[in-house]
Amino acid sequence: MSDDLAASVLVRQARLVPVRPGGLGSGAAAAVGGPAAVDAPAGVDAPVDVRITDGVITAVGPRLPRAAGEEVLEAEGRWAVPGLWDNHVHMGQWAATFGRLNLSAAVSATEVLDLVTAALARRRMSHTSGDRSAAALVGFGFRDALWADRPSLAALDAVAAGTPVVLLSGDVHCGWVSSTARALLGLPAGSQDDGLVRETPWFEALPRLATLPGTTADAGYREALTGAAARGVVGVVDFEFAPNEQAWPERINRGLDLLRVRTGVYPDHLQDVLDRDLRAGMTVLGSRGLVTMGPLKVITDGALNTRTAHCRAPYPVPGDPAHPRGVQAVPPDELEILLHRATEGGLKVAVHAIGDAAVGHALAAFTATGAYGSIEHAQLVTPDDVAMMVRLGVVASVQPAHLLDDRDVADRVWPGRTRHAFAFRDLLDAGVVLALGSDAPVAPLDPWLAMAAAVHRSGDDRAPWHPEQQLTAAEALGASTDRRGTLAVGSAGDVALLDADPLAPSVTPAEAAARLRGMRVAATLVAGRVTHDAR
Repeated sequence: MSDDLAASVLVRQARLVPVRPGGLGSGAAAAVGGPAAVDAPAGVDAPVDVRITDGVITAVGPRLPRAAGEEVLEAEGRWAVPGLWDNHVHMGQWAATFGRLNLSAAVSATEVLDLVTAALARRRMSHTSGDRSAAALVGFGFRDALWADRPSLAALDAVAAGTPVVLLSGDVHCGWVSSTARALLGLPAGSQDDGLVRETPWFEALPRLATLPGTTADAGYREALTGAAARGVVGVVDFEFAPNEQAWPERINRGLDLLRVRTGVYPDHLQDVLDRDLRAGMTVLGSRGLVTMGPLKVITDGALNTRTAHCRAPYPVPGDPAHPRGVQAVPPDELEILLHRATEGGLKVAVHAIGDAAVGHALAAFTATGAYGSIEHAQLVTPDDVAMMVRLGVVASVQPAHLLDDRDVADRVWPGRTRHAFAFRDLLDAGVVLALGSDAPVAPLDPWLAMAAAVHRSGDDRAPWHPEQQLTAAEALGASTDRRGTLAVGSAGDVALLDADPLAPSVTPAEAAARLRGMRVAATLVAGRVTHDAR
């Protein structure tokens, strides 16, 4: 194994939880290119020992003899699952949230402005000497689709009083940006109506947030990685707006080495990756075996909250009157060219498509180019789209926790169509492989929250939203392990030890979801190396 951080350990007395990769049977996963688990055991009730040698499971059985000098990790009858993956994160943005002003509870523009005013006042109180006005204030998490009032650049400038203020929406598809911050970020001066910067211009500005006064490039990374390991996460697919395949080896060599990372690349950096002949699945040099090359990421439409997701039917109240059906950010012919370039260069592709029109264009591009990969989000899909995904072997990379925030907005802006929104059951029953993620920071980097949302489809006391689309706990778990099945000889030594059985019988989906949401992870191993231990 190429991982020079790989370790050897004997895990004593662990109960193996049965896992079917992708939420499907092993044959279905293999048919679309995922690692099959045909020889994996079905899980066992009695505890067994698991030997990991140089990062790979080499033996499974009762009371394996301990080799001389072999490290031992006592599972003490805990349940063992393949280490979890979050298949869609923006790690830099997620790490930065640990130092940002939380706006998620605000239910109006006025409340957001009150939070900004209070934060600036606290800053002045805590820094009585020296000028702190130059340091930027960055907030995150507002969702304005259901507000009675609207954002205003003039109002934000009034409370900012010269301080650079940048407020990111909860879906990260727009920012409410003060005039001072606009100048620092190279954004247009803007109008006085809503002060929002949306979609492509906003995505282009996101990497420049790290250059604002008072920000630190690596702020929050260690906390983010430690928190992920504590939830049993062993790997992420990172779609940060950056040259990720260059940045991650540097981070790992600074000790930020708790996870595997599959790095996404955006069109503006694609040629550099192709010139370096980095192909899908290749280990990136200098990453100590933890970083592999991931897909080309193409954002083809907007988002639900901003009403810029590209849909076949118009929005009742468009976010932008010039685009009543949302925004197709990448024209179909350009999308086809990008997918062809990536496929010719040996890369997979990950196409962001939320609205049903954008999904249709994405599938047409997959068909025309023979590309392999995923549709990211797939929040509104027609039965024909689902059937096409099966035929093409396109993975549905979905973020169930989004529905907890989006159900009310979807009911308002997609009236009569939400039967096909977040349609996990339709996708899975048709034979589409699911890959669950968070889209952190849009939702927390917590696979157990994602699984619980997929199983119950409610995050509060209300009845489940479209319960006909619920998954079982076993299906949700199988869609959270990077298509790895039950731990077996030959499996990667990526393991999460749990204090409870995640698949224990439940009377209701709500009960199953509560168990998943509250799951305590006792230990996490990446290639046999302990990255979290709370036994």
